[in-house]
Amino acid sequence: MSVKKSSAEKKHAQSEVRRLRNKSVKSGCRTSAKKFVAAVQKKDQKLAQELLVALQSELDNAQRKGIMHRNAVARKKSRMFKLYNNTFAAAK
Repeated sequence: MSVKKSSAEKKHAQSEVRRLRNKSVKSGCRTSAKKFVAAVQKKDQKLAQELLVALQSELDNAQRKGIMHRNAVARKKSRMFKLYNNTFAAAK
C-alpha cells in the first residue's frame, strides 16, 4: 500500500515549483533590462527600441501572472522609457 503525502509536504512541493517558475520570469526581466541599457549606452537607437518593446512585454507578462506588482512594473517601464527618451531626444 502506498504512503500518502501530508498536506504540508504537498504544499511545500507546490511552492518550490512556483518559486522556480517565478525565478525564471524575474531573471528574464532582469536580463532584458540589462540588454536594453547596454543598447542605450552604445547609442544604438534601433536595437534599443526593439529591446524596449521586448522588455515591456516581459514586464507585462510578469504582472499578468502575479509575479511582480503592477506598481513595480509601472515604475520600471517608466524609468526605461525615460532613459530611452532622454538619450535619443536629440536624435529626433
